[in-house]
Amino acid sequence: MSEESDSQRTSPSVASLSENELPLPPPEPPGYVCSLTEDLVTKAREELQEKPEWRLRDVQALRDMVRKEYPYLSTSLDDAFLLRFLRARKFDYDRALQLLVNYHGCRRSWPEVFSNLRPSALKDVLNSGFLTVLPHTDPRGCHVLCIRPDRWIPSNYPITENIRAIYLTLEKLIQSEETQVNGIVILADYKGVSLSKASHFGPFIAKKVIGILQDGFPIRIKAVHIVNEPRIFKGIFAIIKPFLKEKIANRFFLHGSDLNSLHTNLPRNILPKEYGGTAGELDTATWNAVLLASEDDFVKEFCQPVPACDSLLGQPLLSEGLISDAQCDDSMRAMKSQLYSCY
Repeated sequence: MSEESDSQRTSPSVASLSENELPLPPPEPPGYVCSLTEDLVTKAREELQEKPEWRLRDVQALRDMVRKEYPYLSTSLDDAFLLRFLRARKFDYDRALQLLVNYHGCRRSWPEVFSNLRPSALKDVLNSGFLTVLPHTDPRGCHVLCIRPDRWIPSNYPITENIRAIYLTLEKLIQSEETQVNGIVILADYKGVSLSKASHFGPFIAKKVIGILQDGFPIRIKAVHIVNEPRIFKGIFAIIKPFLKEKIANRFFLHGSDLNSLHTNLPRNILPKEYGGTAGELDTATWNAVLLASEDDFVKEFCQPVPACDSLLGQPLLSEGLISDAQCDDSMRAMKSQLYSCY
């Protein structure tokens, strides 16, 4: 029998099949499969009120709320994606929905940050060494995001480029279920930050950044460690503090140049030698490569046009307590005096 005849015999057209012989539809993609260890499942149950036996029911409840209350919201409704928001709000449906809406609202309302947001557009920031993620987690399993503002030269690019790089890093980190449960730690080295550089981070930028971190992104920030802060940081923190919720404000730790103080929170064996650690020199190239390897994913997520019917267009960020614009104006008027008083 010829090859053509054999092909016709083994691959008949649908028209030639009886009703009972119709080919089955392709299988649906596999649903959510938990990647958490038994210890992390227990931790999620104790700290986040996540019950494995109810997990998919909770996800479906949030999905139904989105479809009912925001039918035109352009968002993923995958199990794994919605779980990020449930975990970040301890499986409170209403708060998880608000966080999801805020997440997309932030992206619509700040085009300078979120337009064309992909690693290849941020090579200057990445090559500067402004940020990296340390290769080892802390004893609680938190990844450590290391930020070095002194590496930024304002004449090279605006401060929003740094914010874009931080946001991409958070997006990459939160893909891990371990990070969703454990959270992250921020290590910020303010060595060499001058008055002129600090002035770029005014109240309006602070309000937007902190609004995203507190009310618009599904991540748990467990601690913020500040090292080598000059006197000018007193002014910087005075700008930031009015926008911080008390819980987050209490997670800021100022160590100055006392690395022994830092080591009581972050052990030396996970820190690079620049911070008195034993984990070798600070490596920025590895994390840069991780981000750049995710280019296609970020293009798909951040470089597509927003549908005109999107129900969030023009809506302000929902919040559990953001500072008003009037207070932001007051902070702006006071900023210069706050900064100069540090000298």
